[in-house]
Amino acid sequence: MKNKRKNEMMYVTKLGFVINIFLTILKFTAGIFGRSSAMIADAIHSSSDMVSDVVVLVFVHFSNKPKDENHNYGHGKFETFASFSIGLILFFVGIGMLYSAVFLIVEILQGTIVPQPGFIALVGALISIIAKEYVFWKTIRVGKKHKSDAIIANAWHHRSDALSSIAALIGISGAYFLGEGFIILDPIAAVLVSIFIIKVAYEVIKPAYQELLDQSLPAETENRIIEIVSRVEHVVHPHSLKTRKIGSDIAIETHIYLPDEFTIDKSHDITEIIDQNLKTEFGEHTQVSIHVEPLSLSLKDDSLIV
Repeated sequence: MKNKRKNEMMYVTKLGFVINIFLTILKFTAGIFGRSSAMIADAIHSSSDMVSDVVVLVFVHFSNKPKDENHNYGHGKFETFASFSIGLILFFVGIGMLYSAVFLIVEILQGTIVPQPGFIALVGALISIIAKEYVFWKTIRVGKKHKSDAIIANAWHHRSDALSSIAALIGISGAYFLGEGFIILDPIAAVLVSIFIIKVAYEVIKPAYQELLDQSLPAETENRIIEIVSRVEHVVHPHSLKTRKIGSDIAIETHIYLPDEFTIDKSHDITEIIDQNLKTEFGEHTQVSIHVEPLSLSLKDDSLIV
């Protein structure tokens, strides 16, 4: 299962990498010969996609390694770090594009003559939109299938490139078809592209950053965990719940009360039932730790006193 997961994730990332190489060359060529700042900005975006593909390939390889004596919880954090890295790449690319586009707009407003975009820039934008949408849907399906934040983040990187190409297409079309008086539409499109990229970067960085800091799972997920544990016969008041995400998997630790007269074997059987129920709900690689306490201790638990 782990090998199949790794192979599918590696395949779709390599596919994206090859397409990004093609699109980067195409867009730079179209941007230079088509005299389009929006297309050149879009080419830089595609080149950043190549970098993120390499990041994902490296970290997916490590994240799928089994746990060892130095990594008792496995290597899932490599996947999280990949997502965080992709977000940072996107952020700095967006900032750089925004600066360049605003600078060009100021120059145009000050009277600087900027060449009108050529038809080749339109063709480059259209090809990019089709290719990146194809890669987005291929990648997002694999990411969701294997619950991989890094692959999903990379998919949205592809989608951001497709949408940036749409913005570039609109700006280039305006400048090309409406004449020299509308050339400013080209860098304005580049500004819109960069703002969108920065927004996507934030949405990728935030959850990855929270996971790297071992933030607890959402309240609704923790409530669901308590509900599943409480359903098991003889279990009283699950408490001291601790949760965190490890790549595509989660770790759960909680305390429960069981009757004092229960043997170790009986208590163990109940924790096994809880373990299986949680893995059925959240995946077979969920890491579960149950601490059993005698029911008599519950009398000292203020939260149980009515």
